[in-house]
Amino acid sequence: MSAVEVNCAVDGPDDGEPVVLSGSLGSDLRMWDPQVNALTAAGYRVLRYDHRGHGASPVPPDPYTLTDLGSDVIGLLDRFGVGRAHFVGLSLGGMVGMWLGEHVPDRLRTLTLCCTSAELGPPSGWAERAALVRAEGTQSISHAVVQRWFTPEWRVDHPERTRYFEEMVAATDSDGYASCCAAIETMDIADRLSSITAPTLVIAGAQDPAIPPEHGQRIARTVPHARLEIVGPGAHLASAEASEAVNDLILAHLKEDS
Repeated sequence: MSAVEVNCAVDGPDDGEPVVLSGSLGSDLRMWDPQVNALTAAGYRVLRYDHRGHGASPVPPDPYTLTDLGSDVIGLLDRFGVGRAHFVGLSLGGMVGMWLGEHVPDRLRTLTLCCTSAELGPPSGWAERAALVRAEGTQSISHAVVQRWFTPEWRVDHPERTRYFEEMVAATDSDGYASCCAAIETMDIADRLSSITAPTLVIAGAQDPAIPPEHGQRIARTVPHARLEIVGPGAHLASAEASEAVNDLILAHLKEDS
């Protein structure tokens, strides 16, 4: 494993139970703004970070693997002296969470997997997206990505927020984005889901066109004692579109471990 020191923001009391927030491909740590106040108000210490190649984190040379992305989280925990943390991941972040649950179960208190998949094919689609982004930049896909992140109704009602998220995707380093596409293309976590021991909550967006709820159903069926909750209206970035429902589910899950 080859960890990099990822960019991180820390909120909440120093003595609060740590919660790590891990975001979607093409996002930065600002995507978790709707969760920070709810978690810190409940007394949690929130560590949200940018994946390698995203936001203000380093952009090491490719290729990236899910092992690399997971090792970055281990390095983050070590940097802040955190032995065990609650982990909340959405999309790519959820894939990282499953990798952690399979490989370093002793570092997790609970696992919350939002709008994610253990096997998101076909692999050729990720290779094609990576090639497009390397050739034309992330701005070439930012509009299409955000179309999948939110329902049409939400985008009509929130045009400024829609533009905000399009700009977030477009600002992502093209090589970093493409290299994380490769991590999804080559990930190998589906066969070991049954080994995850952390108490696991799976959240799916009812109208998610990028990762439909059946992906969450598969995870919840396979991870021992996991449960599935479907929120709606909500597409892929349900953490923003259905933030109150998602926050309530996350907080209830964390408190079950307290």
